[in-house]
Amino acid sequence: MRTSAGFAAVAAAGLLALTSLTACANDAASTASSAGSKGDGKGEKVKIMVGGLDKVIYLPAMLTQRLGHFDAEGLDVELLSEPAGVQAETALVSGQVQGAVGFYDHTLDLQTKGKHVESVVQFSHAPGEVEIVSDKRAKDITSPKDFKGRKLGVTGLGSSTDFLTKYLAVKNGVQVSEFSPVAVGAGPTFVSALQKGSIDGGMTTDPTVATVLQKNLGKVLIDMRTPQGSQAALGGPYPSSSLYMQTDWVNSHKATVQKLANAFVKTLKWMSSHSADEIAAKMPADYSQGDNTLYASAIKSTLPMFTKDGVMPADGPETVEKVLKAFNPNIRNATIDLGKTYTTEFVKKAAG
Repeated sequence: MRTSAGFAAVAAAGLLALTSLTACANDAASTASSAGSKGDGKGEKVKIMVGGLDKVIYLPAMLTQRLGHFDAEGLDVELLSEPAGVQAETALVSGQVQGAVGFYDHTLDLQTKGKHVESVVQFSHAPGEVEIVSDKRAKDITSPKDFKGRKLGVTGLGSSTDFLTKYLAVKNGVQVSEFSPVAVGAGPTFVSALQKGSIDGGMTTDPTVATVLQKNLGKVLIDMRTPQGSQAALGGPYPSSSLYMQTDWVNSHKATVQKLANAFVKTLKWMSSHSADEIAAKMPADYSQGDNTLYASAIKSTLPMFTKDGVMPADGPETVEKVLKAFNPNIRNATIDLGKTYTTEFVKKAAG
């Protein structure tokens, strides 16, 4: 775990390398704001990019807004939405937002590129991801050993669904070059790709999973929505959805980060003592897409992935490092300081 001493700011060279991405992040932030949520206009302004606000795996972001916990901490939080965590990562590192809600694994990937980012609130101890196989291919794809020659949907290239798909393939004897990852997003675009046969299967989350199963378009091949599912597929707890921020910003804005941690920990505790139906009732009406029962069911299926206190699970970072090293040569050949990829300083104070 990182100590309270500050770490070096992001290297200037690293920022220059991102200039080609900054324009994209600018466009993404302006586009995403219409699909996001603004605070009450009072208090300290903070922008957070979420890798899909309507995804159940990132539910604590919007739920915290809806429960009024940001406002209670004196924060004016604007939530922006992007379809993939890799785009949230880009917006964070290029300075468009102060925080990102996405997968913890990005902090390890960024460290190899000289960018210091850390998880400050860990929402989960399992990926919340499901590998779906098209109903038409269910007899041919019965395990990741059958990924060879297949077109497999991922949220975006370089996203955490991409990372996990590659790991499952390599773990089961299929090289990364032997299958084709296809960026299909989530929700309607994923469902459409499955319907049209442009993918043979793919990795996605609720509520997309619930929709696919309801329409009988696919079957669950690997379910990582629970700690048990994570253990079976990945060999241990896999911290995924989190609030991560640039380390230098955290060190220079500790009071603000503490308020954010306070708000999110309150939400995680609230979630642990309320039903899926009660949680669904707090979310924006359009998140259910007209089917409240299906949406509540999707939340119920995913609830086991969430922590109750925002604390990084023991041995979680080691599992993530093992997964990434299996297929990512940059991480395999790098020395990762896991203690700099997360901190429990703020969540432990929030629980005190």
